[in-house]
Amino acid sequence: MNIIIYTADWCIYCDNAKRLLNKRELEYVEINIEEKGWGRGKLFELTGGRTVPQIVIDDTPIGGYEDLLKLDTSGKLKI
Repeated sequence: MNIIIYTADWCIYCDNAKRLLNKRELEYVEINIEEKGWGRGKLFELTGGRTVPQIVIDDTPIGGYEDLLKLDTSGKLKI
């Protein structure tokens, strides 16, 4: 499973998403949009979403933290 999470330093939901992925022992690549100097327009180009976090699994944007949580509670967030 290839996971990319787009984050920002101030984002509590980003921290929650990373915590959940770590708890499930899932590896991910974190891309901090602030460090990259990207705005929300660039984030939208990449993921279709304008808010952080944006999570992409196997090249498919799944949305933010609440969407990740739904995948987890449904049992679909497995290796």
